[in-house]
Amino acid sequence: MEFLPQVIFLLLLSASGFFITKSILRIRRNILLGRDLNRYDKPGERLKMMVLVALGQKKMFKRPLPAILHLFVYVGFIIINIEVLEIIIDGLFGTHRIFAPIFRGLYPSLINIFEFLAISVLVSCAIFLVRRNIIKVKRFDGEEMKRWPKLDANIILSIEIFLMICFLSMNTSDGILQTRGSEHYIATGDFFFTSFLKPLFNGLDNSELIFIERFGWWAHIIGILAFAMYVFTDSKHLHIFIAFPNTYFSKLDPAGRLSNMPEVTKEVKLMLNLPVETGNDNAAPGRFGAKDVQDLTWKNLMEAYSCTECGRCTSQCPANLTGKKLSPRKIMMDTRDRLEEVGRNIEANGKDHQDGKSLLGDYITVEEIMACTTCNACVEACPVNIDPVSIIVQLRRFKIMEESQAPASWNGMFSNIENNFAPWKFSPSDRLNWVQKLNQ
Repeated sequence: MEFLPQVIFLLLLSASGFFITKSILRIRRNILLGRDLNRYDKPGERLKMMVLVALGQKKMFKRPLPAILHLFVYVGFIIINIEVLEIIIDGLFGTHRIFAPIFRGLYPSLINIFEFLAISVLVSCAIFLVRRNIIKVKRFDGEEMKRWPKLDANIILSIEIFLMICFLSMNTSDGILQTRGSEHYIATGDFFFTSFLKPLFNGLDNSELIFIERFGWWAHIIGILAFAMYVFTDSKHLHIFIAFPNTYFSKLDPAGRLSNMPEVTKEVKLMLNLPVETGNDNAAPGRFGAKDVQDLTWKNLMEAYSCTECGRCTSQCPANLTGKKLSPRKIMMDTRDRLEEVGRNIEANGKDHQDGKSLLGDYITVEEIMACTTCNACVEACPVNIDPVSIIVQLRRFKIMEESQAPASWNGMFSNIENNFAPWKFSPSDRLNWVQKLNQ
């Protein structure tokens, strides 16, 4: 029975590691369902982008108040979890505050930093809950933000508050037990912030304090493991991890530059007698544009998992602001939902299974994609460099080039470009007539 706590801890750690690894492999498989795309050039520039945008949260500070609160939560999440290393070692070997004798006088200072961040995280998460549920900030609302997406955010914020309370109550009761010379609780000195909480606990006897300390310890580590499993299973907070590779593989070209379709580029080069890459000439031609998630690139699918559902993109979208149905956030959420559905179908029925559904039509409507002005306001607003316009353009290309269902005004423009080399219905020879009229 002496080693029972260590055995239980090892089993919990192993089980969570297994489920987290399984979820990571599932997400990786789903992302790789997308078409190939070369985003491995300019590693130095890409690393700089990742450091500034993902690590430094550069684009968050366009809105200072939520940015500062988010920074507290973000830094707290990273630094406080350094303390988890000590908890894991203590849990596996039955020790208590194993780093205290190693760091000695520095140890209380480290815990004071952790406690400051814990309080910052607690306050920030409480403010975020108020903003979402009482003040009801407009960008947190929308057709796509009902039921689970709304509940998901509240669950995560509540879990983070609970974890911080566990951490602070654990340290407070631990500090009192140290002064009472309780066995197993080595003296580390006072912790600044939790010393103010001691009056709330001083009236308790040692057995009650040990229960609170042990409950806080176990709840803290179990909560962190459960949080990790939850994030990798079905939560928007996956962006905590995936924002880093997503920003690294960002589009480095100007946002307004549309990518050419390889199938069309090849045909144009052949018509102009230009060299083309040799390949399997007998292979079936690729689909023009995208109908389902497999037609998108792996980067588009990674971006779907990276979406924070913060609504900054939708709040800046001119189409959405004028009452049109388009919401860039919904485009990304729909892509992720469809990708998850395709992944479940693969697990249940094999890779070649067709469920009769598609991203375009069953999830995203033609009305939505046709409302987009391709202004890239959503791309500029996204704090992790997600590009909803790329998905919209590919869905449009399929609708027009595969199904020949362009609006009449677009067909007129296409005809003019083909015949007159411009969107307007004027002969190229008449293009400068306006100059002659000015000289009359």
